[in-house]
Amino acid sequence: MTLWSSLYVGTSGLQTSQNALNTVAHNLTNTDTEGYTRQQVEQSDKVYITVSKGASAISYQQTGLGVTYSNVKQIRDIFLDKTYRRESGRSSFYQISSETLNEVEDLLGEMNGEAFQTQLSDLWTSVQELSKDPCSSVTQATLVQEAAEFLTRAHAVYDGLSDYQNNLNLQVKQKVEQINEYGLQVLSLNDQIRNIESGKVESANDLRDQRNKILDELGKLVDISYNEDMWGNVSVQIEGEDFVKGSTCYQIGLDIDSTTGFYTPFWPQNADTLPGSDDFSNGKDMLITTDGVLTTKVEKNGRVQNLSKTFNLENALVFDLNKSISSDLGTDIGGLKAILLARGDHRADYTDAQGENYDKVSQSVLMNVQAEFDQLIHNVVSSVNDVLADAAGVKEITGVNEDGETVTVRAIEANPNGYMCDNEGVPYQLFTKIAGDGYSKQTLTVTDDNGVTSTKEYWVYNEESEDEMYSRYTLANTQINQELMQSPAKLGFRLADGSEDLETMRKLKAVFTDEDYTLNPNVLKRVSVLDYYDDLVSQVANSAFVYDSIHSSQETTVEAALSARDQVTAVSSDEELSNMIKFQNAYNASSRFINVVNDMLAQLLNSLS
Repeated sequence: MTLWSSLYVGTSGLQTSQNALNTVAHNLTNTDTEGYTRQQVEQSDKVYITVSKGASAISYQQTGLGVTYSNVKQIRDIFLDKTYRRESGRSSFYQISSETLNEVEDLLGEMNGEAFQTQLSDLWTSVQELSKDPCSSVTQATLVQEAAEFLTRAHAVYDGLSDYQNNLNLQVKQKVEQINEYGLQVLSLNDQIRNIESGKVESANDLRDQRNKILDELGKLVDISYNEDMWGNVSVQIEGEDFVKGSTCYQIGLDIDSTTGFYTPFWPQNADTLPGSDDFSNGKDMLITTDGVLTTKVEKNGRVQNLSKTFNLENALVFDLNKSISSDLGTDIGGLKAILLARGDHRADYTDAQGENYDKVSQSVLMNVQAEFDQLIHNVVSSVNDVLADAAGVKEITGVNEDGETVTVRAIEANPNGYMCDNEGVPYQLFTKIAGDGYSKQTLTVTDDNGVTSTKEYWVYNEESEDEMYSRYTLANTQINQELMQSPAKLGFRLADGSEDLETMRKLKAVFTDEDYTLNPNVLKRVSVLDYYDDLVSQVANSAFVYDSIHSSQETTVEAALSARDQVTAVSSDEELSNMIKFQNAYNASSRFINVVNDMLAQLLNSLS
């Protein structure tokens, strides 16, 4: 090696040590920077100069030109990254579920400082007082007034649940917009990283930190999988579907239910459209449809046109919410899924708490509580009305209607002077429908027990139907009887012989004391109306405790995964200071080496002069 070549060795040592010191300084500067990954210097040999090649030599005679600063790599563990993102997504799922249950518990437990249970107890007390003196206008008025207050307070509870449902629905839109924004950011960072690293001159580590932080946040919102190709591009999948791939971000669209206003995330690229519809999606703006129909205005040939595109979303939904929630199945990951499950897809009523319908709402916190709470109100409303109908003489009748059809209905012969009936002969109902009538007048041909056939007008009870929402006594369709509200004494409770109607009083009390009800088909315990609400609140409280426990345990898992990852990725001040001393010494050694070579060259040149 010549003295001149030795200068290259010393110079390379200076440059490499200086760059390494810069990396150490960068690490120390970002010690407390969130999402920063410590960087490590990789050094390698510079090119070699071949001095001679001899056939008899074991190897060529070569001289090196020193060391080079070949790469600055991030110290990360792919396994720990995936573990942290999966567990943080699971933690977010149970956190939102826990928060929802706690909020629902507050809504059920207190309304304006007074528990709903108090109003239920007040209604029961008014029934007890009425049974002591059925014909008193005071006790009758108290019953009607407490029934009206009972409905008012019930509406307040249900409206509170619905308002919270709306709040969750707004969060769905916000989360989807946030996810789409993250996707666009990942796409942009992919481009920047690829452009910087394509020349193999430097590594875009700070940009990679930004991208990894975005992946961390995405992992909390949805179940993601991802991989990086040889050019530095990261592809992201959400629930197994492509989200960021190549040069495209496949943004999530939102479908709006025209009845409830609820948002449903879907994949526009997977949604089938009607043949011949114009494609006005620019690939950047999130698609928002109403019942699968997207309508927008575009300018075409200088003219503004209204275009619409109809989507079939059946195979395009982002989440399959019919799957059981289980850690084993991996279906309990992501805050957005937890919000969608908690919100549900409609306003539930008592029909959702019965039979097979319950399977559709059982996994939704709010729909489950809405259904069970509405069932409580329906039990009270329908049972009280049935007692009054029995008192009026409503019974099951089989006859032939005006269309010639043989029907079996609950009805009473129209009699303006009938007991517990209004001036048209319609049996009184304490609770009436807002939309729809409790009874309708029909002409029936009936044969009595003595074989006598007669055609008369009857008031026929309009049975409730799952197919007709306005036929049902739900909270949304129930009000207090305004006629009785103005004149409670019309109830009377005095029989034709002048005696008090004690049998009706007994039946009214039985409405509240008989243990005829269950919360849902999966609960075997039968309770009375008075105990129903307590059991409903206890059920929510128990579920909240379970989810709180799961979330607490999951948080411990997340912290352990984060701690393990930080041990790999986080900057250690002591370690970096040690590296600083090492590279400083290397820098000094290179400097002294150059000085020695310089002195030798100076001595040689002086000797020759």
